[in-house]
Amino acid sequence: MKFDRKQLLLYAVTDQSFGKSQPLEEQVKEALEAGVTFLQLREKELDEESFLNEAIKIKALTDYYHVPFVINDDVDIAKKCDADGVHVGQSDMEIVKAREVLGSDKIIGVSVQTVEQAKLAQSQGADYLGVGAVFATSTKQDAKSVSYATLKQICESVSIPVVAIGGIFNDNVEKLEGTKISGIAVVSAIFGSDDIRQATKNLLKKAKDIIDV
Repeated sequence: MKFDRKQLLLYAVTDQSFGKSQPLEEQVKEALEAGVTFLQLREKELDEESFLNEAIKIKALTDYYHVPFVINDDVDIAKKCDADGVHVGQSDMEIVKAREVLGSDKIIGVSVQTVEQAKLAQSQGADYLGVGAVFATSTKQDAKSVSYATLKQICESVSIPVVAIGGIFNDNVEKLEGTKISGIAVVSAIFGSDDIRQATKNLLKKAKDIIDV
């Protein structure tokens, strides 16, 4: 799936650790209806069969709403559920290997924190970059911070789109204005909210205010 960088505007990453009684697919449906433009399924605790079953359900939803859908880290699950792609970190499967497994038409996103990592990921065939943590985040305790200046330098050093992630909420989105990012990626700002629909609408508006689309 070839995607438009505009689809990265509001990038939601799932997280079931908030302990909601509502099934994840219902949470995702609310977020998609409210305007999420890109979705990543991240499951650190599920066994492979449960992860795949969840992925298949979410894939049906994202297909219906015409939103790109990627799997976090697990290239095999991405292939089995025919996701639109995968998002890998610096310590996960190499981009080239992921491309071999998934094929040329799938989306591959890569987490980076430096200009050097960004340039390398682009040269290896990444379709977009996730850069963070741009703010302190509770969903990834070991995440190192990336400064505003470094985020901007990364955006200026590559031609592929860049998404900022890490501790982004409705009240600090404006601080990313001027970095030339193509989107914001959020976890708890949507899935940790008591009102997923309203949180999504608020974030989408803020993202549109600071990002040229």
